[in-house]
Amino acid sequence: MARQPEFASPEEERAYLQGVKTQLDRAQTREEVIAIWREHYLRIGHRKLGRLLIGRPIDEILKARG
Repeated sequence: MARQPEFASPEEERAYLQGVKTQLDRAQTREEVIAIWREHYLRIGHRKLGRLLIGRPIDEILKARG
């Protein structure tokens, strides 16, 4: 499967990442984290997901876009 298209705006991406972060923060089991990862992997990629998972701030993740 190919990655889905980029976000229409930085605001849309920020809102999406905040939603994923909220889901990850609520996850209590390994299985829940895996399900969230699989749901969002193709949209935002493993790097951003990993950074969210270890608790990096969204501003830092977006700034790293170069």
